[in-house]
Parts: sequence; structure tokens; C-alpha cells
Amino acid sequence: MRRRSEPHTFEQRLTAQKLRLEHELSGLPNGRQRDVVVARIDQLQTAAEMYGFLMLRGDAAVPR
Repeated sequence: MRRRSEPHTFEQRLTAQKLRLEHELSGLPNGRQRDVVVARIDQLQTAAEMYGFLMLRGDAAVPR
């Protein structure tokens, strides 16, 4: 029977994807493909910031 890996959080998956794209970016010459990867990295950064903001708001809404 296969053993399941540990589940990854949304933040961990965003970070892993960003690191993978940054590594890919280091080997790309200037041009369209590089611009697409840079835009995707920016999108991942924005997603991480929005997730952080929403998690802070979610924590504030929980009564203690």
C-alpha cells in the first residue's frame, strides 16, 4: 500500500511554486518567456499577500 505524503498548506505550495519559477527564471534569456515567468512570480506574490491579509481578518473575526 502506498503511503500518503504529508499535506502541504496553501502557503507552502505558493512558496514552492515561487522558488521553482525563480530557479527557472535564472536560466532564461531576456524575452517573452522570461516576461511570462516574471508575471507569474508577481501573481504568486500577490496571492500570498492576499491570503495573509484574509487569514488575519479571519482570526480577528473569531470570538475568544
